[in-house]
Amino acid sequence: MKELTRAEEQIMQLLWQIERGWVKDILERLPEPKPAYNTVSTIVRILEKKGFVGHEAFGKNHQYYPLISLNEYRRGFLKSFVNRFFGNSYPEMVSFFASDRKISIAELDEIRRSLSDGEDRIDLEEQNEHSLD
Repeated sequence: MKELTRAEEQIMQLLWQIERGWVKDILERLPEPKPAYNTVSTIVRILEKKGFVGHEAFGKNHQYYPLISLNEYRRGFLKSFVNRFFGNSYPEMVSFFASDRKISIAELDEIRRSLSDGEDRIDLEEQNEHSLD
């Protein structure tokens, strides 16, 4: 998955919230100082070229919508982050944050449960994919 700039990510966050919108809808939701309309329009078109955004044309106007869900982006971002900074080792990443943040045993148990739940979902998804073959 391609990485997004900070500005592109900010636009995507808004599109994930509103689900569909015109450039003016995005611009209205941006914090002050607001960028120019053309700047937002250019960023949205870049996101479209990168495959993150689609559009529906209404005459000369375009209504934009995300092609990638927030969870898909999170997964791709996290995978890339772990690969670049922790040698593709999730245990090393958890260890780093645990030692740096002084995570409690209860928080580590919660992380472990979340990971176990995630593995169960992945296993079910894989089983469903294989049963469709």
